[in-house]
Amino acid sequence: MGEILIKNGMLVNEGQQIEADIHIQGENIVRIGKDLSSSTAKIIDASGLLVLPGIIDDQVHFREPGLTHKGSIATESRAAVAGGITTFMEQPNTIPQTTTLNKLEEKFAIGKRTAYANYSFLFGGTNDNLEEIKRLDRKACSGIKLFLGSSTGNMLVDNEEVLEKIFRNTDMVISVHCEDEATVRNNLELYRQKYGEDIPIEKHPLIRSEEACYLSSSRAISLAKKTDARLHVFHLSTAKETALFTNDIPLEEKKITAEVCVHHLWFSDKDYPQKKTLIKWNPAIKTEEDRKGLWKALLDDRIDVIATDHAPHKMEEKLNVYTKAPSGGPLVQHALPAILDKSQEGLISIEKVVQKMCHNPAILFQIEKRGFIREGYYADLVLVDMDTAWEVNKDNILYKCGWSPFEGTRFKSQVKHTFVNGHLAYNKGVLSRQRKAKRLTFNR
Repeated sequence: MGEILIKNGMLVNEGQQIEADIHIQGENIVRIGKDLSSSTAKIIDASGLLVLPGIIDDQVHFREPGLTHKGSIATESRAAVAGGITTFMEQPNTIPQTTTLNKLEEKFAIGKRTAYANYSFLFGGTNDNLEEIKRLDRKACSGIKLFLGSSTGNMLVDNEEVLEKIFRNTDMVISVHCEDEATVRNNLELYRQKYGEDIPIEKHPLIRSEEACYLSSSRAISLAKKTDARLHVFHLSTAKETALFTNDIPLEEKKITAEVCVHHLWFSDKDYPQKKTLIKWNPAIKTEEDRKGLWKALLDDRIDVIATDHAPHKMEEKLNVYTKAPSGGPLVQHALPAILDKSQEGLISIEKVVQKMCHNPAILFQIEKRGFIREGYYADLVLVDMDTAWEVNKDNILYKCGWSPFEGTRFKSQVKHTFVNGHLAYNKGVLSRQRKAKRLTFNR
């Protein structure tokens, strides 16, 4: 394995910025310090660059197997690496769904053959696979995923008795998509009666409403408290929901945690007239007040993680009328630059960005030797130039679907290098053809 010395970078790690060198041997960081030297190492001059731990994205949909016309583990993980994401956790609503132990291992086999970033997968819970969940080894994957509202791939768990049994029969993290199904369906029917299938996109946050989100999230949290389950609520989208979470204990001691996604921090309902169904997500992007509330909860640590919910669809699919346009969009290549723009605007510190995108996902899912810049840890690193602006356009988009909701956006910062397990996987716009990704392991 190679030997690399990263010189003169500004390390952002564990609440501090420190100018230091990083010595990498093989897959691991072996030394961190000032004025390091090696006669055998390849030198990377990081003068003027920030050095961050590799980003850990706890929620992506890479569409494999079964939906590879939209994206694949290979294509989307390459785009992720270009965006500084070195680790991803992929969701179970593929075709077939990842709801048996055999299907889980089949997906791991795909990851081993094709992933460019480190990988794990969430195991999908359903109304009828409780026995499979009981057989799942707690170190086998990143956790359990439950859809408490139907979304792409409809894996709705709506049997209350089964839901409680799932909560009682695993000590793994249970990650949930929370939207009350009855509320969404009733709202959809009202607007369908008024508009037919071509409902104005501006009605999306009224159909998948604040009420639908709050009802579902509050019920999930009540059930977690009743059963003492370990609950993680994905993609909060409303200010009201943030009141359900606390910031009075360290993350390591929290039993109930929350995530917010980049699109809910960046866009609001005022963007629907321009972006239309390109920003149709479930849960929906809501009001400016909701966006402000999400930022407030993120900064005061009621929300623990920033993720992407990367979910590509072909452009022709997204341009359908409202009821036929799928929800979701591609984000992994642009998530870090988007959040770093907010840092440069003074909305969030660089140290807080690293906490929410690197440290906290590693702590929350108990990932082994990742998420921090530490001696003995895997050398997952991203080097960022905060002073190189660039514009997102068709020529530099790497998603298989070929589009981005950020097209035309001019970001202020740029990823220059991404290391995955000590391998220089992305180097100033050039992606390595070598794959050095590894299956995640866990301290459980």
